[in-house]
Amino acid sequence: MRILAVAACAALFLPSGFAQKKLTLKDLPPEAQKTVSAELKGGEIRTIGKEKEDGVTQYEIETIRNGKHRDFSVDTKGKLLVVEEQTTLDSIPAPARAAILKKVADGNLGMVELFVRGGTTLYEAAYTTKAGRKHEVLVTAGGAETKE
Repeated sequence: MRILAVAACAALFLPSGFAQKKLTLKDLPPEAQKTVSAELKGGEIRTIGKEKEDGVTQYEIETIRNGKHRDFSVDTKGKLLVVEEQTTLDSIPAPARAAILKKVADGNLGMVELFVRGGTTLYEAAYTTKAGRKHEVLVTAGGAETKE
């Protein structure tokens, strides 16, 4: 039991790159490379992660473009799965903006992102409550809160 506890503690302090090789564009399947290159749109790759979600192997590409975060995921066949792009509160539809501001209330608004999955566009905002707790809210263009 003590060995397990020591091993678990040691894993917390190992550098994250130690357990998993840092991925580069050339490590992805050719179809995924093609989609990533097309989706960069002048941006710079910050990191590439590999994960399995709902049985589907996918690559999460974190980028910076024009000083703003733009992240997206592609599967091994190059299909674009999700796009998250930093935006401004003023640039989203009024009902979505109102719903976000209502949720934030007297807290502090953080990053606002456009979130596109399967043709559906949502708006996600990070915020900190007055008590200092961090949260996120996801709303439709019409302002309805969703968990999607």
